Amino acid sequence: MTSTEQTLSNSIQVDTSRYLHIPHPERVLPQLSIEITGHCFLPRLDDLESDWVAHVAAPAFKVYRQQRGGAAIESFCSIGTGSGLDVLAAIEVLGAGRVGLTDVHEDVVAAAVANVSRNQRTADHLEIQSGSGDLLTPLHAYGARYDVIYENLPNIPAHCAEAVTQEKNSSAYVPPRTEELPRLVKQQMLDLHYLALLQAREFLNTGGAVLSCLGARVPLDVFLSLGKLAGYTPSILTYGWKVQGDPEWIRDYGHNQASGFGPFYFYRAEVLQQTFADLDPADTGRNALEIERSLQTRRMDPATAYAAYEDGERIAHTVAVLQCELK
Repeated sequence: MTSTEQTLSNSIQVDTSRYLHIPHPERVLPQLSIEITGHCFLPRLDDLESDWVAHVAAPAFKVYRQQRGGAAIESFCSIGTGSGLDVLAAIEVLGAGRVGLTDVHEDVVAAAVANVSRNQRTADHLEIQSGSGDLLTPLHAYGARYDVIYENLPNIPAHCAEAVTQEKNSSAYVPPRTEELPRLVKQQMLDLHYLALLQAREFLNTGGAVLSCLGARVPLDVFLSLGKLAGYTPSILTYGWKVQGDPEWIRDYGHNQASGFGPFYFYRAEVLQQTFADLDPADTGRNALEIERSLQTRRMDPATAYAAYEDGERIAHTVAVLQCELK
């Protein structure tokens, strides 16, 4: 595929009520027109249980606002936004009036800015701050701080820098990082999440929070340690599950575990669906460790999970939204 072909875009339509699970959107259009470039990770509109924004981020935003007594936030930032659907969710659910967004590809950022701009329901002024590059670095020029900084960054490194440039989407990152990282962070392949937390310290408003959307293929106490190592007071905001969107990643985790990383865990989707079916998202964060303990006998290593997938089973993993606040 040529670079020209990679950056070609197409448009998808998103039903806001269905996607965000809200009856009547107030701040964004009821039907979103979303431009997707060749480098953008595709939303999973045909299976919302495998979509990060619909199934994980938006419910977490609702819980975060509930914890604030329903008060809206003034500003929101997304690191690695992709299509910009996470920003639109924050505008609708959190009430953000100023947003920042970054991604590694220029075409992805340009499309995301256009997506956010064109899908506003009202004429209220929305300030958009954006840039392409590494994590929060592109936003230095604005000198801005945010009430909520959100990230859902990849865990698995690409084989080389060219792979990220040439791949259809940004589901992997460029190795190696030159920064010094704690052993636990390296062991569990949480490099970018840790670095994002470090950078976020100078972008976060007093009283604000960093929300890290994490595929919980590792124990929850690892995520809490991640926040502490980065100098925050961490807690689990929400705990849930999602279908493994790309089953080939199960094999990638298996290869990395065989190389000494992890261990990593997966589940049969029906197990997690039953476990979380009657749980209120507002309660899952408080009870996350107890829920995790109840699932220990049902988890599978990557090799077992991939074999189950090849036998026709849907494979899933738990997910956590880590809330980090400055000490």
